[in-house]
Amino acid sequence: MSERMHVRIVPMNGDHLDEVAELERICFSTPWSRNMLAEELDNLLSAFLVALDDNDRVVGYAGLQVVLDEGYITNVAVRPECRRQGVASQLLEVFMNFAKGNRLAFLTLEVRASNYDAIALYGSRGFRSVGRRKKYYEHPKEDAVIMTKEFDYGTETADA
Repeated sequence: MSERMHVRIVPMNGDHLDEVAELERICFSTPWSRNMLAEELDNLLSAFLVALDDNDRVVGYAGLQVVLDEGYITNVAVRPECRRQGVASQLLEVFMNFAKGNRLAFLTLEVRASNYDAIALYGSRGFRSVGRRKKYYEHPKEDAVIMTKEFDYGTETADA
């Protein structure tokens, strides 16, 4: 990884929607629409974060949905020219701290099987591959690797 890019991680709000929708179009073959993203702002189960550069431009974003004690990372996207500079890692760090603080059992996500950089990033953050979803992605058709990071709060004892 090259030098770590200085970003501020803040909750996504309506002012960020155009840039986040643009990021979806750049990064994903089946992007979420601006309306879909806007709906997440009103979803009490969702937490969407943006990474802002020194000029307050959105350079990355990530989404999390929480159901009971389970966290589902829905989206992680970083502008191509800002990748490999720690932006996604910083977004994930906020979600991992949230998971620990709110005693979530795990965080989970799906990633394209060919997205080796993302798989390596998630692996470096303690996520492990727990399965595959066959032909999960369209354009092109591809399997998803399911990656999960479990959190342990010491409820079990070693000799139990």
